[in-house]
Amino acid sequence: MTFLTKLPSPLGPLTLASDGEALTGLWLEGQKYYAAGLSPDARERPDLPVFRRASAWLDAYFTKRDLPPPPPLAPRGSAFRRRVWRLLLEMPYGETGTYGALTERLKAAGVPASPQAVGGAVGHNPISILIPCHRVVGADGSLTGYAGGVEKKRFLLELEGADLSKLYMPKRGTAL
Repeated sequence: MTFLTKLPSPLGPLTLASDGEALTGLWLEGQKYYAAGLSPDARERPDLPVFRRASAWLDAYFTKRDLPPPPPLAPRGSAFRRRVWRLLLEMPYGETGTYGALTERLKAAGVPASPQAVGGAVGHNPISILIPCHRVVGADGSLTGYAGGVEKKRFLLELEGADLSKLYMPKRGTAL
């Protein structure tokens, strides 16, 4: 059985999913792959302890307080995607990394990977914010590839105090 709740956030409503014990999904409203793989028989259960823990973590995150331990996470995906998501969990708060760097870490561990495959895994991350896919940037430092939208990615990185001065951002209206 899958359980759901919605929480307000500075980015708009968040939808959270759980198997009753662990968080299995966290989506920003309107993001690409919103509620992907969510069971049609999912039902509202805002009182679950895992949702209370997620809410406390998100509240601390968005108000820049010390983060409590995160709730248990159980993202569903292929072995490769789960491996990429574990690497994302190792990315420090307020720092960024590239798809290429993640690819090299996987290769060093004997896992065949390409930046495109890593990008696909990052883009299909079912637990936004807690699994910090927003910390991954392009090889040239560009804010690219966030399923929730580049402006939300920028917001999260600025909230974390990431050094965005080194990031490449084309000027609005620049012809490509």
